[in-house]
Amino acid sequence: MIKPTVSLDEQVVAPIEPMSGADAGPATQPRATLADVGKLAGVSPKTVSRVMLENGAVSAETKERVMAAARALRFRPNNLARSLRHGSVTTTVAFVIGDLTNPFYFLVAAGIERELAKHGLMMILAATDDDPGSEARVVETLLKQRVRALLMVPIASDQSYLEGERQLGTPVIFIDRPAKNLVADSVVLQNFEGTADAVRALTAAGHRRIAFICSPAGLYTHQQRLAGYRQALREVGVTDTAPWERLEEVGGPSAAESVESLLAMDEPPTAIVAGNNKASSGVIHALRGHPDEIAFVGFDDFELADAAGISVIAYDPAELGRRAARLAVSRLQDPIGPPQHVEIPTHLIARGSGEIPAPSVG
Repeated sequence: MIKPTVSLDEQVVAPIEPMSGADAGPATQPRATLADVGKLAGVSPKTVSRVMLENGAVSAETKERVMAAARALRFRPNNLARSLRHGSVTTTVAFVIGDLTNPFYFLVAAGIERELAKHGLMMILAATDDDPGSEARVVETLLKQRVRALLMVPIASDQSYLEGERQLGTPVIFIDRPAKNLVADSVVLQNFEGTADAVRALTAAGHRRIAFICSPAGLYTHQQRLAGYRQALREVGVTDTAPWERLEEVGGPSAAESVESLLAMDEPPTAIVAGNNKASSGVIHALRGHPDEIAFVGFDDFELADAAGISVIAYDPAELGRRAARLAVSRLQDPIGPPQHVEIPTHLIARGSGEIPAPSVG
């Protein structure tokens, strides 16, 4: 047996001398290796590996000495590297989101994380910053880490680059929007039905001049919500909705500016539907202090909406995550089968703003 050259109670790594002058920074030291732990514990690196992997016969006394050395050196096994050496994958599942500032994504992520934990899997999060050009790059970085599955909110106009990975057996689940040019599982909201139900409630209260505000215009979710809005108005004989629609592209007018342009019309809308939580914020700011009562319903619930009496088209974002995670686990267990398209139900919450009746004519 190799005898330890340094006591565990002694200073095992000499601190790096700090730099002098303006460039001085905190001292750092290299990460310990298997060889470092073995040297301190008085065993071979292979013995250290057996202890860390719990693979092979190692005496209790040796195991304790190795673990004490590992703690002293702050050693952590490189599980990813070990998995890759064996041609395996990690226990991590990647979730690729868009804008990190959007609380919607974190509620979805919470559902994913809790569901994966039931199966011994862990979620890692990455963001594209809603930049279509960065999507493939972010995804490729994650796939190089051999993640078990890929869950993502697509932003680019084409996800066909993932077909090869899907054929290799990596489950690819799309959340909130289906993939484009790729046949894959998806979990989305009842966007069409949710908006249609909200507009029907407004038309039942007498409204016909109902505006729809959302950005960016081209997203699947917003196109579905726009279609539901148009359908509900057609049901009461309103076929020309273009004057009331404000679907702006990124970099275009803000939601508040869109509301101001609507209110400046000769016949302004008597009700407004916002297509997402960001648009709702702009609508609320624009309507504040306006002399006329404008009915308002927003898609997506948000913090303090209940306190402010804002009617919303609501749903459980965590359920989006849970269902996506279950799909991923199911694909890991049985990759064969047609793609699934799951829709999470929405419901209208009446809090006052959406129940303002249309002004009487006369």
